[in-house]
Amino acid sequence: MLTGYHIAVIGGDARQIELIRKLNEWGAAVYLAGFDQLNESFREAVDLDLDSKQVEQLDAIILPVPGTDGNGNIEGIFSNQLIQLKEEWLKKTPPHCQIYTGIANEHLYTLAERADRKLIPLMDRDDVAIYNSIPTVEGTLMLVIQHTDFTIHGSKVIVLGLGRVGMSLARTFHHLGADVSVGVRTTSSAARVYEMGLTPIDMKRLEGRDMSCDILINTIPSQVVTPGIIKQLPSHALILDLASKPGGTDFRYADKRGIRALLAPGLPGIVAPKTAGRIIADVVSRLIQDHSRKENEA
Repeated sequence: MLTGYHIAVIGGDARQIELIRKLNEWGAAVYLAGFDQLNESFREAVDLDLDSKQVEQLDAIILPVPGTDGNGNIEGIFSNQLIQLKEEWLKKTPPHCQIYTGIANEHLYTLAERADRKLIPLMDRDDVAIYNSIPTVEGTLMLVIQHTDFTIHGSKVIVLGLGRVGMSLARTFHHLGADVSVGVRTTSSAARVYEMGLTPIDMKRLEGRDMSCDILINTIPSQVVTPGIIKQLPSHALILDLASKPGGTDFRYADKRGIRALLAPGLPGIVAPKTAGRIIADVVSRLIQDHSRKENEA
């Protein structure tokens, strides 16, 4: 499928292991950076020398799901080396080279723009997010069971956000016998929640209504679980924040109140890295081939 393509995988976690395996299986020439503790496991791949002519052959660069930090540094659990993505280096890649990341911050967007390379945040895509909602839901169930002393069945659950993950969470907890309410921002989302047999909550009026529950799950990457909401929670309640760091919960206030609050972004990479890596590999493979086809047709 990918014979003749040159792809660099830079840093990451256990998801990248399955990603690299699939790229090798599909015949791509794979270059690795940030995997020096595992290189013996990938004999078909080669070390990426950032100062060599390898860079001039790259069709794609795949970054970890978290992307880079605000300085362009790339995290990886399989290396002690610091890897920094730089504009000068990106400019050495061919003009058609694309950069794939899970999520992107302002620094990464600016870096790609200055280097005139296309940046593709995979987690913004519906297909990736929907596929990832499956291991996310399983991981959420695992955390709820581990950190509560009551059953999901019969418990009162509030899910904030009806996005790709929020919808899957709300449906699953409902099927397990929980009394589920969902925080939404639009009338169409409220109608969808009602159609699912659940209770809609207007996100604009959260602090003006009863928010007491046994399990509060947030999927919104802005601070929505405020002290006013946390005050209403019983002492046994569990807050699970699945939004990207720093989450949407006032964790300091939750701790002050003695409410257990967990920040758990990136659950697919923790509970099912093989599946999560395969999801990324499948989507990236399709995107690379589609891009190449359009280049040839132009």
